[in-house]
Amino acid sequence: MRRIVPRTESTGGFENHPAGRGRRRPSLRRLPRNVWAVGFTSFFMDVSSEMVLNIVPLFLANVLGVKTAVIGLIEGIAEAAASLLKLFSGWLSDKAGARKGLAVLGYGLSAVAKPFFYIARSWGLVAGVRWADRMGKGIRAAPRDALVADSVTPEIRGFAFGFHRAMDTAGALIGIVIALFVVGLTQKNALTLSRSTFQAVVLWSLIPAFLAVLSLAVGAKEVAAKNRGAAPSVPLRRLRLGKPFSIYLAIIGLFTLGNSSDAFLVLRAQNLGVSVTGILIILAMFNLVYAVVSAPAGIHSDRVGRRRLIIGGWLVYAAVYFGFALARKAWLIWLLYAAYGLYYGLAYGTATAMVADLVPGDLRGTAFGTYHAVTGLLAFPSSLIAGLLWQGLGSWRGFGPSAPFFFGGALALLAAFLMAVWMPKKAPQAAAPRSQE
Repeated sequence: MRRIVPRTESTGGFENHPAGRGRRRPSLRRLPRNVWAVGFTSFFMDVSSEMVLNIVPLFLANVLGVKTAVIGLIEGIAEAAASLLKLFSGWLSDKAGARKGLAVLGYGLSAVAKPFFYIARSWGLVAGVRWADRMGKGIRAAPRDALVADSVTPEIRGFAFGFHRAMDTAGALIGIVIALFVVGLTQKNALTLSRSTFQAVVLWSLIPAFLAVLSLAVGAKEVAAKNRGAAPSVPLRRLRLGKPFSIYLAIIGLFTLGNSSDAFLVLRAQNLGVSVTGILIILAMFNLVYAVVSAPAGIHSDRVGRRRLIIGGWLVYAAVYFGFALARKAWLIWLLYAAYGLYYGLAYGTATAMVADLVPGDLRGTAFGTYHAVTGLLAFPSSLIAGLLWQGLGSWRGFGPSAPFFFGGALALLAAFLMAVWMPKKAPQAAAPRSQE
């Protein structure tokens, strides 16, 4: 006998939902244990990662003498190599009805890879460590996001993802402050990075990396899976994630093609005369803005719809990238990075939360994996294009440091336009749980 399961989910991510009557004000006390555990895990891992990864492009350029095209290649392959793992791990978490184990495995791989930065003497080893770190992210990202989505009701989903992004960014802020302290002690206000300073930062980064793994392994609990094994038999076939999700993915993909690695922002800042210490202070300010904006933006997206915040964030992004292209004075970098933090706070966590609004609950892991896979795969050509536009290849010297930012800003404007006119404004029926036999 066919039994229709009543629709119990609302899709808080589309258009206006009255914030007052019948709805409780979001509060931290309403967040379940898993959201806190994932939040602290991301906090500690970002303390570790942001200490090191923000200065990896400086290490490559200043110590190893690597050109921007190779840096773009390293960053692009790092994201692309992780992308298929994101799709597979998301599908596997749906198929097995389990999220936590895969997430712990991914965080563990990233933690184990980081010590090898210390002994790096060539860009090949740096690339290998970077790729291993991103593979860890590829394994953990989709199951972690699905664990968060499974642990909360739709009415506070945006708040939960905003809180997670805020914890993630608070960790990044503290990590940058620690790196700033180490750099200040070892080389003061030098314009370029030294090998000994990089190695000192790597050593300090190992402690929070292993605390991150411990936080998730001990703090999180697996959520009982509904429709266990309901995912498609092969993750790349018969996804049935719906037309709204496909449209969303196409628009996100276009935006991502112009969203090159943040390593190019760091190199642009140094190109305009900002010292290593100055860059770290600017990054700390960026993460402070990001952390302050993330949770309120998530709450606001639950009330007025995620689509509007994403469009607003992408318009800010376009303005920032055009600013980086046109900047001729180092002090402008401070203002541009503050605005960049606003973009991240408005759009980054909101874009992730919208994935859960567009698909059935039993396919969220697959959907998050597909989302992360598409954005990760497109990060490869994005960063490679940026590096080539900047310094060219072989005898071709490229178009200069402004070119990748003009390119990124133009694609962001186009993606914002398509989100406004092409993305459905009403919630899709696919967001409801599927009928059961």
